[in-house]
Amino acid sequence: MLKQRGEKQADGTWFTSPAERNKDPILAVLARVLPRRGVVLEIASGTGQHVIHFAKGLSSLTWQPSDADADLRKSIGLRIEQEHLVNANTPLDLDVTRLPWPIQAAEAVVCINLIHVAPWSATQALFDGARALLPVRHVLFLYGPYRRFGQHTSESNERFDSDLRAHNTEWGLRDLEAVSEVALAREFVLAEVVEMPANNFSLVFKREG
Repeated sequence: MLKQRGEKQADGTWFTSPAERNKDPILAVLARVLPRRGVVLEIASGTGQHVIHFAKGLSSLTWQPSDADADLRKSIGLRIEQEHLVNANTPLDLDVTRLPWPIQAAEAVVCINLIHVAPWSATQALFDGARALLPVRHVLFLYGPYRRFGQHTSESNERFDSDLRAHNTEWGLRDLEAVSEVALAREFVLAEVVEMPANNFSLVFKREG
């Protein structure tokens, strides 16, 4: 879906307009909820636009991008090289559903716009992997569109959901409350819900056990 909506540029990097629009609002939340130091694993880094922006804005953290798509990993790597970033690592080949993940330790996990373009099993695997990786009280941050109490929060989200389900019947906007139940079963508590532009939400989960 990212590649369908994105554009591959002449230098080999991928670009999407939504990532460019939402990177500053997301960074503002991350700056408040992430630890000051340590490794932050980004799941499904996509084009690399986000991780580059975050690495610049939160330079005391080491950023570990990842993606299951080799072409997107190339895009991420090219962006890191172009910006000469020393606090962004080579992207990992990481499929959220393949456990254990190929990383030994991290202080936080960030996952943006993934779970609605993946089967429900990916949401469950995300919390399984994060629980194995993160220390107690550390953050798993999710961003994207969600339903609330079984209802869409906007007509545009309802249309987007229909479009996703037409593309793949296993995709679609998730109920925030259902995601929270999956989290709780894996000892993550929803600590904060932040309303974001364009009918999106930032969800801040903390590992409790």
